[in-house]
Amino acid sequence: MALNKLKKLFSDEEDNLVGTEDEYYAVSEDDALKEADKTGNKMILMEPRAYSESQQIADHLKNRNSVVVNLKRVTSAQAKRIIDFLSGCIYSIGGKMQKIGVGIYLCTPKNVNIQGKISDDTEKAKNDDETEIEW
Repeated sequence: MALNKLKKLFSDEEDNLVGTEDEYYAVSEDDALKEADKTGNKMILMEPRAYSESQQIADHLKNRNSVVVNLKRVTSAQAKRIIDFLSGCIYSIGGKMQKIGVGIYLCTPKNVNIQGKISDDTEKAKNDDETEIEW
Protein backbone atom coordinates (compact mmCIF):
# COMPACT_ATOMS: atom_id res chain seq x y z
CA MET A 1 0.00 0.00 0.00
CA ALA A 2 2.80 2.45 0.89
CA LEU A 3 4.55 1.51 -2.36
CA ASN A 4 1.46 2.45 -4.37
CA LYS A 5 1.32 5.84 -2.64
CA LEU A 6 4.97 6.47 -3.48
CA LYS A 7 4.44 5.50 -7.13
CA LYS A 8 1.44 7.79 -7.36
CA LEU A 9 3.33 10.65 -5.72
CA PHE A 10 6.29 10.41 -8.07
CA SER A 11 4.26 9.70 -11.21
CA ASP A 12 2.07 12.78 -10.63
CA GLU A 13 5.15 14.92 -10.08
CA GLU A 14 6.72 13.62 -13.29
CA ASP A 15 3.53 14.29 -15.25
CA ASN A 16 3.50 17.88 -13.97
CA LEU A 17 7.08 18.44 -15.06
CA VAL A 18 6.46 17.08 -18.54
CA GLY A 19 3.35 19.23 -18.94
CA THR A 20 5.25 22.34 -17.92
CA GLU A 21 8.07 21.63 -20.38
CA ASP A 22 5.57 20.99 -23.19
CA GLU A 23 3.80 24.24 -22.41
CA TYR A 24 7.13 26.10 -22.41
CA TYR A 25 8.08 24.87 -25.87
CA ALA A 26 4.54 25.28 -27.20
CA VAL A 27 4.73 29.08 -26.83
CA SER A 28 5.71 30.69 -30.11
CA GLU A 29 8.22 33.54 -30.33
CA ASP A 30 5.43 35.92 -31.36
CA ASP A 31 3.36 34.95 -28.31
CA ALA A 32 6.39 35.43 -26.05
CA LEU A 33 6.98 38.90 -27.52
CA LYS A 34 3.32 39.83 -27.01
CA GLU A 35 3.58 38.71 -23.39
CA ALA A 36 6.74 40.80 -22.96
CA ASP A 37 4.87 43.82 -24.33
CA LYS A 38 2.18 43.37 -21.66
CA THR A 39 4.53 42.85 -18.73
CA GLY A 40 7.26 45.31 -19.70
CA ASN A 41 10.13 42.87 -20.10
CA LYS A 42 11.89 44.45 -23.04
CA MET A 43 15.36 45.90 -23.43
CA ILE A 44 15.25 48.98 -25.67
CA LEU A 45 18.38 50.32 -27.40
CA MET A 46 18.26 54.03 -28.24
CA GLU A 47 20.65 56.48 -29.89
CA PRO A 48 18.99 59.88 -29.58
CA ARG A 49 20.04 62.50 -32.10
CA ALA A 50 18.32 65.37 -30.26
CA TYR A 51 17.10 66.28 -26.78
CA SER A 52 13.49 65.93 -27.97
CA GLU A 53 13.91 62.14 -28.10
CA SER A 54 14.44 61.95 -24.33
CA GLN A 55 10.67 61.87 -23.76
CA GLN A 56 10.47 58.68 -25.82
CA ILE A 57 13.10 57.11 -23.55
CA ALA A 58 11.09 58.18 -20.48
CA ASP A 59 7.95 56.60 -21.98
CA HIS A 60 9.76 53.27 -22.32
CA LEU A 61 10.83 53.50 -18.68
CA LYS A 62 7.28 54.31 -17.57
CA ASN A 63 6.16 51.13 -19.39
CA ARG A 64 8.67 49.18 -17.25
CA ASN A 65 11.15 48.52 -20.04
CA SER A 66 14.91 48.85 -19.61
CA VAL A 67 16.69 51.25 -21.96
CA VAL A 68 20.31 51.40 -23.05
CA VAL A 69 21.03 54.98 -24.15
CA ASN A 70 23.98 55.74 -26.43
CA LEU A 71 24.69 59.48 -26.35
CA LYS A 72 27.54 59.47 -28.88
CA ARG A 73 25.39 61.08 -31.60
CA VAL A 74 24.51 64.23 -29.65
CA THR A 75 26.59 67.19 -28.54
CA SER A 76 27.93 67.23 -24.99
CA ALA A 77 25.44 69.99 -24.05
CA GLN A 78 22.51 67.90 -25.37
CA ALA A 79 23.88 64.78 -23.64
CA LYS A 80 23.97 66.65 -20.31
CA ARG A 81 20.37 67.81 -20.76
CA ILE A 82 19.23 64.28 -21.66
CA ILE A 83 20.98 62.79 -18.61
CA ASP A 84 19.47 65.47 -16.35
CA PHE A 85 15.97 64.80 -17.73
CA LEU A 86 16.34 61.00 -17.47
CA SER A 87 17.75 61.30 -13.94
CA GLY A 88 14.56 63.05 -12.86
CA CYS A 89 12.37 60.50 -14.62
CA ILE A 90 14.26 57.58 -13.11
CA TYR A 91 14.08 59.12 -9.65
CA SER A 92 10.33 59.57 -9.96
CA ILE A 93 9.72 55.91 -10.92
CA GLY A 94 12.24 54.52 -8.41
CA GLY A 95 14.55 53.17 -11.10
CA LYS A 96 18.30 53.19 -11.55
CA MET A 97 20.85 54.54 -14.02
CA GLN A 98 24.30 53.07 -14.48
CA LYS A 99 27.08 54.20 -16.81
CA ILE A 100 28.25 51.18 -18.81
CA GLY A 101 30.64 52.91 -21.18
CA VAL A 102 31.74 56.26 -22.55
CA GLY A 103 28.47 58.00 -23.35
CA ILE A 104 26.43 54.81 -22.81
CA TYR A 105 23.96 54.45 -19.93
CA LEU A 106 21.68 51.65 -18.72
CA CYS A 107 18.37 52.99 -17.43
CA THR A 108 16.10 50.56 -15.60
CA PRO A 109 12.70 50.85 -13.93
CA LYS A 110 11.99 49.69 -10.39
CA ASN A 111 11.11 46.12 -11.44
CA VAL A 112 14.65 45.39 -12.75
CA ASN A 113 17.63 44.60 -10.55
CA ILE A 114 21.12 45.36 -11.84
CA GLN A 115 23.87 43.04 -10.64
CA GLY A 116 27.54 43.90 -11.02
CA LYS A 117 29.28 47.01 -12.20
CA ILE A 118 31.30 47.85 -15.28
CA SER A 119 34.41 49.82 -14.44
CA ASP A 120 35.53 52.70 -16.60
CA ASP A 121 38.98 52.64 -18.24
CA THR A 122 39.57 56.24 -17.16
CA GLU A 123 39.03 55.24 -13.50
CA LYS A 124 41.58 52.46 -13.89
CA ALA A 125 44.12 54.82 -15.45
CA LYS A 126 43.50 57.36 -12.66
CA ASN A 127 44.04 54.70 -9.98
CA ASP A 128 47.21 53.48 -11.72
CA ASP A 129 48.59 57.05 -11.74
CA GLU A 130 47.90 57.41 -8.01
CA THR A 131 49.81 54.24 -7.15
CA GLU A 132 52.99 55.19 -9.00
CA ILE A 133 56.10 55.29 -6.87
CA GLU A 134 58.40 58.25 -7.24
CA TRP A 135 62.16 57.54 -7.11
